[in-house]
Amino acid sequence: MSRWPSDGRERLRQAALELFAEQGFAATTVPEITARAGLTTRTFFRHFPDKRAVLFVDEDEISEMVARLMAEAPAAVEPMALIRDGLRVLAETRFEGRRPELRARRALVATDAGLQERDLRKRAAMAEAIRTGFLTRGIDASRAALLGEVCATVLSLSIEEWLDSDDPRTLDHVVQATFDTLRAELG
Repeated sequence: MSRWPSDGRERLRQAALELFAEQGFAATTVPEITARAGLTTRTFFRHFPDKRAVLFVDEDEISEMVARLMAEAPAAVEPMALIRDGLRVLAETRFEGRRPELRARRALVATDAGLQERDLRKRAAMAEAIRTGFLTRGIDASRAALLGEVCATVLSLSIEEWLDSDDPRTLDHVVQATFDTLRAELG
């Protein structure tokens, strides 16, 4: 038998998100989160280093996913095709079906400079994971850095457009449209 409830992390995350929505990020304390979840403060810190981490739980997972997708792709796959395929997988597995939750998260991040900074670091970490992946695949440093930044920018712009829209397009469709715009601008 497990010593702690197996759903403790998710209970804490849900309690935190509810409290952040009700009273704001800055006004919410860890003891309030744990009380709402019916868990201890010690349990909170076993799952999260601080309350900001609740909003960025998938930060490391996305970088690991990017690294894995790049490592598993056949060597013959062209870089832009690899980026396009990787963004499709990311959109389908990490974003689809979560639009309302992601809108609420975005609104919350907009209220706090520290959260905004953490969000920018998350984007930079993704660009770095892509750059590293391309370096590992033998692409020169400048090109690898450019591809990493382009990918992170395409994803960021696409997510913003998708969250701002109520149309039924999937994030993957928005990503494809953003790539089409980029290709058209580059000639």
